[in-house]
Amino acid sequence: MKYIIIGLGNFGASLAQKLTEEGNEVIGIDRNMTKVDATKEKISHTICMDSTDEFTVSGLPLKDTDIVLVAIGEDQGANIMTTAIIKNIGVKRLISRAINPLHEKVLQAIGVDEIIHPEEETAERWAKKLCLHNVLDSFELNDDYSIIEAKVPTDYVGKTVREIGFRKKFNLLVLTIIKKVEVKSNLGKTKIETRIQGVASADDILEPNDILALFGSNKDLQAFLKQKL
Repeated sequence: MKYIIIGLGNFGASLAQKLTEEGNEVIGIDRNMTKVDATKEKISHTICMDSTDEFTVSGLPLKDTDIVLVAIGEDQGANIMTTAIIKNIGVKRLISRAINPLHEKVLQAIGVDEIIHPEEETAERWAKKLCLHNVLDSFELNDDYSIIEAKVPTDYVGKTVREIGFRKKFNLLVLTIIKKVEVKSNLGKTKIETRIQGVASADDILEPNDILALFGSNKDLQAFLKQKL
């Protein structure tokens, strides 16, 4: 996949490096030449430029990029302006970093696809989340094994855990099933709540909006995630 990461501070540089190590093409951008020089040997491409300059940004290969991630953390104004420019130009998927709750609301108003909180989430976790297609969340136990949350592939809807054969076919363990349940409030309004079913049973039937919590090796998880949604 192709990524553009704008902002090569600790989080941005680390994420860019890990995505490059996974075999992705990454363009790292920062207006600080020192940061660009520090990462140029570790990622695919680096550019020193001001991302708040719309004319300059428009020259980037945005249409050919799968994900653009604004990781600027020191300058909230530059983060917002850069995000707004890229949103206006249009990209396949735009992710931006939030520095505080008010900043997050502004990013939501701009219409980003996802928001990062580096103080709570590591670059390793985001690298895995971005590299493994259809992963909603992940937790890396070590270099080889992880726990992930993933959507149920279309072909498996209506089948039981036993019928699918997660252990035999994919060498994976289903820890639990997270379901989206529609509930009514005391005022009669309906809302969707997330409910964890507890330890998964072999007889549990998978439904369209279910989320699977899976444990296994990264290699086996990647094989499973290639299944059709």
